[in-house]
Amino acid sequence: MSAAPALAFERAPQPGLVFGCLLPAPWVGVAAGLLLAFGPPDGLPDRFAPLSLSLVHLLALGMLLPVMLGALFQLLPVLAGVPVPLARWLAPGVALCCVGTASALAAGFLQGSALGFRWAGWLGAPLLGLPALAICRAGWRVVAVNASTRMLRHIGIALLLTLLLGGLLASLFGAGLALPLPWLLDWHIAWGLGGWLATLLAGVAATVLPMFWQTPRLPAAAERLLPWLLYIPLALGGLEGAGLLLPWRQMALAGLGLLASLGLFGVLRAARKHDPAWLLWLCALLSWWLVAALGLARDYLPAQWPLGWWLGVLALVGGAVLPVNAMLGKIIPFLVWLHLRRRLPARVRVPPMQSLLRPAWQRAQVASLLLALAALLALPLQPAALALPAGLLFALSQAGLGGLLLSVGWRFIRLQRSLSIGAVGQNEARR
Repeated sequence: MSAAPALAFERAPQPGLVFGCLLPAPWVGVAAGLLLAFGPPDGLPDRFAPLSLSLVHLLALGMLLPVMLGALFQLLPVLAGVPVPLARWLAPGVALCCVGTASALAAGFLQGSALGFRWAGWLGAPLLGLPALAICRAGWRVVAVNASTRMLRHIGIALLLTLLLGGLLASLFGAGLALPLPWLLDWHIAWGLGGWLATLLAGVAATVLPMFWQTPRLPAAAERLLPWLLYIPLALGGLEGAGLLLPWRQMALAGLGLLASLGLFGVLRAARKHDPAWLLWLCALLSWWLVAALGLARDYLPAQWPLGWWLGVLALVGGAVLPVNAMLGKIIPFLVWLHLRRRLPARVRVPPMQSLLRPAWQRAQVASLLLALAALLALPLQPAALALPAGLLFALSQAGLGGLLLSVGWRFIRLQRSLSIGAVGQNEARR
């Protein structure tokens, strides 16, 4: 087994820097759910329906990307000892830029207007490239010693490639040009879902699952698979643009299936299965495994199956939104507790982290999110009828998470005031 990574919490940035990236995420999820519920359902569940494309980018760019960037601003200094350059200046604009770019793309898809694509391709993508470049620069200084640090060393490249390809596609649409090569779209999706999302989540899981859910650590040989198990086939995909056809899609899906299987092996052996968010990790890894299995079997499955919709829901909602919800329910309370512990004298007792978020409320939120996932997967049965309840269920689940996180923030303010007053009183009494 690999050794547990040393965590340098004294290097952690101020919570406000990270909270600005994390806390808006549930409310963007609410907006995505309402868009599905009340948006134009024409073409659903086709993957290229305007509503489908709008939802994909609203989730991937508007909801998930700020959380991932905020996590990297935290992980690079704590886990690798390398701060992100200019993080204090970049972080405040991350959520606004991500939501703005996602909204421009959604408007472009829904209205068929080139203006939204121009805004996204010519302004949004370059602005988002700034934190990507900062993460790349920090990554080159990371010493890769385990799965998480190997991910941190290279993840900026995946984000930069995803943004470059997405910006190119948006610029083409903004200029009124047809998509020149389906391969370009496939490569953008592959780097976005596999190179960026799946690799980042796998690297984060290698640290947070043993830390919060007490899963066994992967063997050192398995940890060395990251990120090359996905990056090698994705890099080979670039050769298709030069006319060299290689089975890079199948290789990437096989690598994804192996990573998901290793993750499932660990999660099923977790010591804290009673934790409400454990089930989210289990379903997330099952979702990634199904993405790999369905993708590999695609040519042998009935043509009328809505595989495009299912793969998108399993990857973005099952494979990404679920673990992000699980991590937000742990990271926000942990950062609050850590900040209180660092600011107050050692003799002042800080309430345990678990008391900041009631498990019963978290279980209800987990149940609502899993019900929303089931409704989204069932949507192709009756798209016009099921879009409303599926969208409302998803919006409700994210509003529940947002409410829980706001309650943690409110409790943090109250605890900080009361404990600070208590600490001052103790000092005066000793005098």
